[in-house]
Amino acid sequence: MSNAGPVPFSTTLHVRDHCLCLAAQRAARALARRFDEALKPVGLTSGQFSLLMSLNRPQPPTIGSVAALLAMDRTTLTANLKPLERQGFLTVTVDPADRRGRLLALTDAGRAALAAAVPIWQRTHEAVEEPLGPGAADRLREGLLALA
Repeated sequence: MSNAGPVPFSTTLHVRDHCLCLAAQRAARALARRFDEALKPVGLTSGQFSLLMSLNRPQPPTIGSVAALLAMDRTTLTANLKPLERQGFLTVTVDPADRRGRLLALTDAGRAALAAAVPIWQRTHEAVEEPLGPGAADRLREGLLALA
């Protein structure tokens, strides 16, 4: 540890007002709460919606590819899959091409949950983007993708 002394309060205010990480975390939490509340009628959280949407593909993806897409480690993804698997929204099967791997697939119940959730997501997303003004949401997405 350094003997640098206390950090001045002015530094705290500077970090609060300039830290991109803090701003992204605060925005992510606020957006997650808003989408969690909106998706409550279909029994999904925003994270579960994103996870199910990531499985909505022509071919079942591997756990690794979904983890990479969602920027999650495999252990966290596996923990998040379990309640959705118990609800019957997805299956986890052995990858026939690589018996060590696992493939994830939506079930009919998972596809139905997504179908019920998508219109809610669309309405909520439009309401989130509207106050940003024309083009701002696209610029924000571009910036966030550049940082990811």
